[in-house]
Amino acid sequence: MKKTLIIAEAGVNHNGNIKLAKKLIDAAATAGVDYVKFQTFNSKKLVSKNAQKASYQKKNTNNKIESQLQMLQKLELSKESHFELIKYCEFKNIKFLSTGFDLESINFLNDLNIDLFKVPSGEITNLPYLRLVGRLNKPVIISTGMADMKEIEAALDVILKSGTETTNVTILHCNTEYPTPMKDVNLKAMLSIKDRFKVNIGYSDHTLGIEIPIAAVALGATVIEKHFTLDKTMEGPDHKSSLDPNELKDMVVAIRNIESALGNGIKTPSESESKNKVLARKSIVANKDIKKGVVFTNENLTIKRPGNGISPMLWDEYIGKKATKDYIEDELI
Repeated sequence: MKKTLIIAEAGVNHNGNIKLAKKLIDAAATAGVDYVKFQTFNSKKLVSKNAQKASYQKKNTNNKIESQLQMLQKLELSKESHFELIKYCEFKNIKFLSTGFDLESINFLNDLNIDLFKVPSGEITNLPYLRLVGRLNKPVIISTGMADMKEIEAALDVILKSGTETTNVTILHCNTEYPTPMKDVNLKAMLSIKDRFKVNIGYSDHTLGIEIPIAAVALGATVIEKHFTLDKTMEGPDHKSSLDPNELKDMVVAIRNIESALGNGIKTPSESESKNKVLARKSIVANKDIKKGVVFTNENLTIKRPGNGISPMLWDEYIGKKATKDYIEDELI
């Protein structure tokens, strides 16, 4: 079975500190994920100076009076930091990934030879952005938080017409609320996306805990993305809705178990259970002592374990036949 691609979203949980970013890479590598993902942006090109913080951002930054721009400026990674983090990821044997939030950042990441591009939910209606990503003709993962089917279709159309092959596109179902209430997850929408657009599907999760990503894999997700942090009590927009390192590790283990458990879809006795067949199934046995020549009846035959004799499915064929030997009670017929 094809392995699920697991992306550990460090995002801005490094709080603008390169040492903290490296510790996040350590935790992601220990957990066994495929990619650790950061965010690449120029704050002044991402938001206007008048843009306010989202309600969850206000809450998670202790209602600090500041604009979204002021908050994000403290969370930027410098270009030099990118080089350092990529080198560190190579050392830790984990793949580096980052989401670009503006055209300059996309071009910068392409120059860094990033092997796939992630379109965040907020850019799904950004035509110039989508067009540039599509022209790169690299694997593209599209998050669809806040989007409806028409918006997903429009974004996909731009990506494909710009030069990216359909086989290179994965669409992630997503809900952009931090944390996402369980009643709003709507995980079946992921299957609707697959049915409608005939592309690879996945899930970008913002719920608390790990059960929803695990369920997504059971439903056929090929990519899972999940925020993580070193400490949920840190001040910052995403820490509280992120996994801690142990939870991240647990999620990876659970996903790999689910992958193994899904199997090949062919219903047949497994190697491990075959030895139990004779113990758990039953056979036709003598219900009492039976003399040779006596006719088998519903009264002198019964069905008991073990299952190494005549199958009870042949019961009707033996009722009315004569015993060809003497039987004692509980003896296999």
